[in-house]
Amino acid sequence: MARTIEKTGKSVEDALNEALLELGVGKDDVDVEVLESPSKGIFGIFGTKPARIKVSLKEVDAPSPEKNTGAPATIVSFQFVQELSTLPKVDDDEEIESETVTEIAPTVVVLEPFDRKKVIDAARKFLSDVFSAMKVDVTMSLREVDSNVIIDLSEKNSAFLIGTHGQTLDALQYLTNLAANRASEEKVRFILDVENYRERREEILKKMARSAAERAVHTRQEVKMEVMSRHERRIIHTTLQDNRRVETQSVGEEPYRYVVVSPKKKS
Repeated sequence: MARTIEKTGKSVEDALNEALLELGVGKDDVDVEVLESPSKGIFGIFGTKPARIKVSLKEVDAPSPEKNTGAPATIVSFQFVQELSTLPKVDDDEEIESETVTEIAPTVVVLEPFDRKKVIDAARKFLSDVFSAMKVDVTMSLREVDSNVIIDLSEKNSAFLIGTHGQTLDALQYLTNLAANRASEEKVRFILDVENYRERREEILKKMARSAAERAVHTRQEVKMEVMSRHERRIIHTTLQDNRRVETQSVGEEPYRYVVVSPKKKS
């Protein structure tokens, strides 16, 4: 029976690439059924849905008994190797012909003299446009802490603005910083918050870190924490950096990196 797996991704192509990587085959070796098409939502942040596909290995003729290695994955992977072999090869010490290189002109952004008020106004306008397009009534209040600008957001459904583990809020914060600072010589760091969520989340993460450390010491085994953003992982590392009984490290690839808390080996 042919092996079948389901994968999700931002696009059908992303999901297919993940499936091909797991199966170790090329596109010609599989049948693909799109179960759900991706939906970008508003501004690519709210209401997004990933693509979901079902990928099945095509049936292949069994090799003759004397050549059967019992490893069908090796057979289908051979075509993948063949595809790679068609790519042009260049020796390590061989220079590439100049005519084979196409130079792409860099995008030039004309930077304006730094005007802090103008950058802050640009951030406010960007968020206003986003919320207007979403047809949601969000109240914004700005305050400055050190050199950062904190933008407190208030809306009837605060969970809608925060998202799972703050993912929606983080995405809005990233886009706000990008849009407001894109043409400025100096940068203003904007931090978006909803009903003091940032501080509450930080306290939760610190408790999770200490709990994971105690569990690692008690069981003498490493403890894998949930997937977190870079900022949240930094909180875990900082919380446990002075704990002499455990050590921490980030593992995996973005956006699925997580922290592993391990007991230190006794010297």
